[in-house]
Amino acid sequence: QVQLVESGGGLVQAGGSLRLSCAASGRTFSRYAMGWFRQAPGKEREFVAAISWSGTTALYADSVQGRFTISRDNAKNTMYLQMTTLQPDDTAVYYCARSRYGSGTYSLRDYDYWGQGTQVTVSS
Repeated sequence: QVQLVESGGGLVQAGGSLRLSCAASGRTFSRYAMGWFRQAPGKEREFVAAISWSGTTALYADSVQGRFTISRDNAKNTMYLQMTTLQPDDTAVYYCARSRYGSGTYSLRDYDYWGQGTQVTVSS
């Protein structure tokens, strides 16, 4: 069984930065791609970023490209999301998820384990 625990969320002013972490249990972390998703109130969960098993390939949603950076440390079983130039539209619960595959993808259906989420609130 895989457990994912997010941390690092909080309240930040527009233009500020936060770094989210996702700690994974188990021995298979390094075999699979990982992703970040977010869900704002009244909206569907949406893709934010994904990273391949090796960390060499990353995908980003257009809305965060150039502002967010995804990374991972397989030795620590941890994934990160560095968020800069945050805007009120970035306010959401952020979830980390483990992919069924080695390469990251955009679809929620390609991810089989999910964390409980961490709240990010950006004030204007």
